[in-house]
Amino acid sequence: MAMQHRTSRSRARHRRARWKATAPTLTTCTNSACGKLIPAHCACPYCGFYRGREVLPSTGGDT
Repeated sequence: MAMQHRTSRSRARHRRARWKATAPTLTTCTNSACGKLIPAHCACPYCGFYRGREVLPSTGGDT
């Protein structure tokens, strides 16, 4: 399908301005001893807990 009319610079930039990056949703770790903010649906990189059980060996540091 051929382009009928050229999109003006103003119209193109106005449209692109709506495409903003959003910050990832952060949740608190389910481990009560840790409680750090982590991305949703990910194992905690600090204590290794995911959904109330340990799935990764804990690193013990803030690396």
